[in-house]
Amino acid sequence: MDFLKNLVLDHQAVILDYSIRIIVSLFIIWLGIKLSKLISKWIGNLLLKRSIDSAISAFVQSLTRILLLIAVVIAGLSNLGIETTTFVTIIGAAGLAIALALQGSLSNFASGLLIAGFRPFKAGDYVEAAGVAGVVKEIQIFSTIMTTPDNKQVVVPNAQVTGSAITNYSTNPTRRIDLVIGVAYDSDLKACEQIFHRILDNHPLILKDPKFTIGVLELADSSINFAVRSWVKTEDFWTVKFDLNQSIKQALDDAGIGIPFPQMDVHLHSQNQA
Repeated sequence: MDFLKNLVLDHQAVILDYSIRIIVSLFIIWLGIKLSKLISKWIGNLLLKRSIDSAISAFVQSLTRILLLIAVVIAGLSNLGIETTTFVTIIGAAGLAIALALQGSLSNFASGLLIAGFRPFKAGDYVEAAGVAGVVKEIQIFSTIMTTPDNKQVVVPNAQVTGSAITNYSTNPTRRIDLVIGVAYDSDLKACEQIFHRILDNHPLILKDPKFTIGVLELADSSINFAVRSWVKTEDFWTVKFDLNQSIKQALDDAGIGIPFPQMDVHLHSQNQA
C-alpha cells in the first residue's frame, strides 16, 4: 500500500492530467454521439423539405451519422495525446484487412450509393427486385427495406437489388391488364367478342385511350383462347382485374357459353387370354 501511495504522490500531476484528459475525451465522445444524432436528423429533415425522396434522405442521414461518429472517435483519441496520423494509418491497414473479409458488406454499401444516385425507385413505389415484391419503405447503407402485400417486412441486401432486374410497377401512370379467356370450340365467336366488348365498354375504370384490344389468341388443345387487353391507371390494376374475371365468367354463363377445362379421354381395350 505504501508503494502505491508513494507512486500516486510522485506522479500526482501526471495522473491528474491524464484523468482530466480521459474525462474530457469521454465527454467529447458522448457529446459527439448526441450531436451526430441531431445533425443527421436535421439533414434528413432538410432533404425532406427540399422534396428529396424519403428513402434517399434516410440513406444520406445514416451515412452522415456514421462519418460523424468516426470523426468524434478520432477527436477523442487525439485529446488523449494519441497521434491521429498513426491512428489513421492503423485504421487504413485494419480497413484493408476488414475490406477483404467483408467484401459482401462493401458491395452492399457501393450498391446503396448506386441506388441513391440513379434512383431506380423511391419510397412508396411497388417494386420487384431480388425475388421480392413489395413497397419500398427505406434505403439504408447496406440494405433496402420493403413491405410485402401481406404486410411482412423484408430486408434485402443492396447488392442483390442492383444485381438483379428491377421491376418498378409504380413508375408509369398506366398499366395494361392481359387476360386470356378460353371458350368451347362450338361457341359463337362473334357472340363472345360482343360480350367482352360490352363489359369493357361499361367498366368505369377502364381507360378509353389507349383503346382496349380483343382478339382470338390461339386455337388451343381444349379451347379457343381470346386475348382481352385493357388499359387502366396503375392504382386501379388489381381492382379492375378482379372485376373483369368475375364479370366475364358470369356473362359467359348467362349466355350459355362454356369455359372448357383440360380433359383426357381414356380408352380401355380388352384382350382375350389364351
